[in-house]
Amino acid sequence: MQKLGNYVMGKWVEGQGEGKPLVDASTGKLIAYASADGIDLADVLEYGRKKGNPALRKMTFQERGRMVKALALHLFSIKDKYYDISYQTGATKADSWIDIEGGIGNLFANGSLRRKFPDQPFYVDGESVPLSKNNKFIGHHIMVPKEGVAIHINAFNFPIWGMLEKIAVNLLAGVPAVVKPATLTSYLTEAMVRDIIKSKILPEGALQLICGSARDILDTVTSQDVVTFTGSASTGRMLKTHPRIIEEAVPFNMEADSLNCAVLGEDAVPGTEEFDLFVKEVRREMTVKCGQKCTAIRRIIVPEKLVEDVQLHLSKQLQKTIIGDPRVEGVRMGALAGKEQVEEVRERIAELTKSGKIVFGDPFKFEVKGADPGKGAFLSPVLLVDEDPLNNYAPHEVEAFGPVSTIMPYKNMDEAIQISKLGKGSLCSSIATYDDNIAREYTLGAATHHGRILVFNRDCARESTGHGSPLPLLVHGGPGRAGGGEEMGGIRGVKHYLQRCAIQGTPTTISEITQQYQVGGKFKDPGQHLFRKHFEELEVGETVITHKRTITEADIINFANVSWDHFYAHTDETALDETIFEKRVAHGYFILSAAAGLFVDPAKGPVLLNYGLEECRFTKPVYAGMTIGVKLTVKEKVDQEKRSDDDIAKGIVKYLVEVYDETDETVALATILTMVKKLDQES
Repeated sequence: MQKLGNYVMGKWVEGQGEGKPLVDASTGKLIAYASADGIDLADVLEYGRKKGNPALRKMTFQERGRMVKALALHLFSIKDKYYDISYQTGATKADSWIDIEGGIGNLFANGSLRRKFPDQPFYVDGESVPLSKNNKFIGHHIMVPKEGVAIHINAFNFPIWGMLEKIAVNLLAGVPAVVKPATLTSYLTEAMVRDIIKSKILPEGALQLICGSARDILDTVTSQDVVTFTGSASTGRMLKTHPRIIEEAVPFNMEADSLNCAVLGEDAVPGTEEFDLFVKEVRREMTVKCGQKCTAIRRIIVPEKLVEDVQLHLSKQLQKTIIGDPRVEGVRMGALAGKEQVEEVRERIAELTKSGKIVFGDPFKFEVKGADPGKGAFLSPVLLVDEDPLNNYAPHEVEAFGPVSTIMPYKNMDEAIQISKLGKGSLCSSIATYDDNIAREYTLGAATHHGRILVFNRDCARESTGHGSPLPLLVHGGPGRAGGGEEMGGIRGVKHYLQRCAIQGTPTTISEITQQYQVGGKFKDPGQHLFRKHFEELEVGETVITHKRTITEADIINFANVSWDHFYAHTDETALDETIFEKRVAHGYFILSAAAGLFVDPAKGPVLLNYGLEECRFTKPVYAGMTIGVKLTVKEKVDQEKRSDDDIAKGIVKYLVEVYDETDETVALATILTMVKKLDQES
């Protein structure tokens, strides 16, 4: 029988001993054995630090982002091969789609996120801070990749998504990963990692895999490493208090299973679209992945007058759920990941029935399609009602990690909020309402105890991703029982793998360190107009100082007529009493337009186009008779890949436009974005 491989220190190795048997969740058939015995995990971590980390650190964010995108494209092109393997975990095709294509979607999203970062190996965080009167001494913050490894300890429910949503972020940050999937379903993770390694898209050492027991993997972590954990709250707390984690102050990000809730707004009565949407969403969250989702709805909070309606409608929907082998046509809910999970869920149901009653389903009696219920890890959806949720602890503390949920009544919105908080922190909550006042009241009242709140109604139903779908550009995590961590979240997530460092010096020095021009820094002589230079020839800090122009009354009047902007401050001098203006003031956008007329070199050259404006502000009024000039400075350069063979090789250049008057005071500041040709059109 096949034994799963562990990819460590540049090669595939099998663990010693027979290993743990892994079986098909629906048939009980043996798939493979998994073992990591005999592998020195300290050496594995050190290999990642010494081999993978330097290779990723020297790459820029743009290069890392393109690497992640290339990996996404590769895996997407071969995605179909993973479905047959996924079915062995008990997942239906719809369940597998979330895991496989949802995971690859995380790679795409993070690959595109590169556009939010500089074309450097590090990130410049926020704005500079003036630290002296004459601006000769400033401060800033940079964030550099940590010099360790990311250790990802993942749950069994999403063998692919769990890996990809994490490594997408650490790879973009420039930190390698050691992935430890839950052994139970690690055969699916291993299949994809084999394809990733074979593709050679990632530098060696950027990704390692442990399929068997991780045993002492935390014993040698350092302060430069990052540990992430997804799974049960009890296991997470145990790992988080590991002596080495505490001693080395190792960043530990925990995303734990939680008692998420869905609230039915008082306006969402039977017959409304919101009521139907609510029932549909709860049914979906109970049955997708057999309820084995950290975000699944465990508590159904509804107005007390609607408990019976929700119970009847939801039971009717659950009755349609066909349980069985996910490879059999018509099956809507497959198996739990293993028989151990079935027994554990049954034990939790027994605890819940001490204060609640089962109103749908039987954890021991149900029909199964296309499989032997004695061999597979099957379970019926189970719906309970707990009539006194404010006084009964079980539904707020006991989680049955399967297709199980409890209806509980509330009298008013304050009580609904109070009940939602009894779960002591969750990954997500949702509310179905078409009343935005109800949505506001619940969101602001409950936000302290939930990592994410979805408001869904008829207007967003078609496009909403639903209660249980974390999105790569939004934070995924939650307070309290949910672990207190944050995953994904766009730029926020990447920062978990970076070390922030405050830097101080002159504007010129800080400009050189960051490769972003800081106002007040020394100018460099470009030798010719900046618009005559190709992308590679431009240097941050190079500046063109233009000739000057005196603003006239006619300029102001003409611009008002051309733009149709007849705001009183530009056109009516009799209306200026009790304003900050002394007389008719020039339009800010005219000043920018006039500035462009001063700094643009009109002849055809390397500049392809100006496609945007950032950070525009007007700092001093300009009146007729005042004279303006412009300092145009290369602020930042961002390389850009060719989209096709016939695409023009180019990069993005950000120019700082500083407009000043005859007293040398700044009257306007803006950053323009330009596309500039490269010298080598074949690159």
